[in-house]
Amino acid sequence: LIGTLLYIWYYAVAADAPLWVAIWVSAANLVANIIGLSILIGAKSRVALPSAFTDIYDRCPGFQDLPPGDFRMLMKTARRYTSDTEITLTKEHQRGEKLFFIVDGGVRVEKLGQSFDMPSQIFVGEVAYLLNRNSAATTILKAGSEVIEWEFNKLRAGSRKKSRFKLALEALISRDLAQKVCLAVEPASKRLPYSVRLSFD
Repeated sequence: LIGTLLYIWYYAVAADAPLWVAIWVSAANLVANIIGLSILIGAKSRVALPSAFTDIYDRCPGFQDLPPGDFRMLMKTARRYTSDTEITLTKEHQRGEKLFFIVDGGVRVEKLGQSFDMPSQIFVGEVAYLLNRNSAATTILKAGSEVIEWEFNKLRAGSRKKSRFKLALEALISRDLAQKVCLAVEPASKRLPYSVRLSFD
């Protein structure tokens, strides 16, 4: 910016008459740079955080890794609500249409005839979204739970328009999947004897 200002000053005094074409071109570059820098600064400032989701950004792991501008972009198409009753979010082997993030409360997961509970602050429907396939399990939101939901088609539209949006969303989902893998335990009835399992290592 300082260099551009010096160029404008030079073009104004170097010749007998101001070099107006060079001055206007430099002024246009100056304005473009100011706009670009303002966008970059704004995207990294907490001012960009949407007021309805500021608490999510502060207390839910993973979201803090996103620049405020990317977080705002992600939450632009989100809907946040608290369930009064149990809600079935996904159904095993059926096509999913929405991605969910459980803010508070929890979900009950039913898969392959087994049932287990999952805590809050996890994504639901991420496998169906990423792989564009049927849901891997039936997931039931517990009554009184708070959830954020996105429609698949809006997320995919945003991903096609802006690569930053796609990267931000996939980074969040990848972190969530990694956390689930760390917490996963193979059912005791399914485990192989140690000597047999060792042969596969």
